[in-house]
Amino acid sequence: MDPTLKAMLDRGREVLAEQPFSVLLGAEVAAFSPGYAELRVAVRDEMRQQHGFVHGGVVSYLADNALTYAGGSVLKVAVVTSEFKINYVRPAIGNALVARATVVHAGKNQAVCRCDVYSVDDGGERLCAAAQGTIVRLGESKEADHER
Repeated sequence: MDPTLKAMLDRGREVLAEQPFSVLLGAEVAAFSPGYAELRVAVRDEMRQQHGFVHGGVVSYLADNALTYAGGSVLKVAVVTSEFKINYVRPAIGNALVARATVVHAGKNQAVCRCDVYSVDDGGERLCAAAQGTIVRLGESKEADHER
């Protein structure tokens, strides 16, 4: 792996480890490069709702965080989500979720990103949600690769 991309992935993992809610869910950064982020969560029973599907809040969290990672990777300062929309297209059933986010457009102060969330099981991946959001600068950061 390219040393610059490895350093970026390592830093992305450090940032995720600093987020107590991400740690609670067991989220991990699977891939991270300029304009792209992939986050994963292993599904546990306590993440399910009464019908046995993964709760929409978990799906939404994963989309939101992946969007923010993707946007932060190109804005290169600390960022937050300004807004996002999510469409749940089918129940999230499986043993893991994976969110893949890309930057659609980036300016100086904000990035518009999109994300697909898949449920994963032995049969492969199935799209369960699609999201789009706007990621904005939180402020200047001493570390150019610091995302939140």
